Amino acid sequence: MPVHPTGSNSESMAVSFEIKSAQLSLVALVVKTQLFSTLASDLIRQFGPISESPDFFDHDPLVLDFSNVDVSDQKAHWPELLSALKNCRLFAVAVRGLPLEGLEQAKKCGLAEAPPDNKKIQPTSKKPMESTSGQTKEISTEKAPQRTEAVPALVIDKPLRSGQKVYARGGDLVVMAMVNRGAEVIADGNIHVYAPLRGKAMAGARGNAQARIFSLCMEPELVSIAGVYRTTEKELASDVLGKPAQVRLSNDGQEKLIIEALSA
Repeated sequence: MPVHPTGSNSESMAVSFEIKSAQLSLVALVVKTQLFSTLASDLIRQFGPISESPDFFDHDPLVLDFSNVDVSDQKAHWPELLSALKNCRLFAVAVRGLPLEGLEQAKKCGLAEAPPDNKKIQPTSKKPMESTSGQTKEISTEKAPQRTEAVPALVIDKPLRSGQKVYARGGDLVVMAMVNRGAEVIADGNIHVYAPLRGKAMAGARGNAQARIFSLCMEPELVSIAGVYRTTEKELASDVLGKPAQVRLSNDGQEKLIIEALSA
């Protein structure tokens, strides 16, 4: 007959833990290649220790989304992919969109099955696609909804030289001096530059489509809101070039960057 715990042991078990459902904010990596080796090398190049963005992630929990690609047997390459994610400071916890065979392989690696994602997710966080026409470009890595905790703005008082990069994780970035060409300013929230902006500026880096970029002198090499990029190889319009202006996403659902003058 089954034995049920009684007495003090039962009481101890009752108060030592409690199981509840939870809603977590997860990064979703939307896979668009059948080759895990290619995916692993691309991730390392973009977000690994020797990349231009080695500290973009901070051991974020991750869902690998295979809904957009037909993945064949990759049993031998799972360790390579998971190692690459770890080197990018990403912690894979689940997968979605895999066929049965692939799902079984993922489970053997300690990954859970995540439910299908029925919501459209904003694209974010990939190396900008160069453009000679100044047009906006979408990228393929995607993220889940933003965390809502309030984070104080990061304030930078000194000029940023070429090669320097500042990232305001979870909040706004305020720069009180010039951002020179070759420098990068990145924020999960808004970017305010109270001086010439001549380098690269990427606001809403984790998918916040409401983020904006402001500058008293708009002369950037590249601007981005929530992963929608525009280079400025083609000169900006005369009413914004070198003048107080802002960058935002259009509100018509087309995910197009709008660069417009700031009125007094």
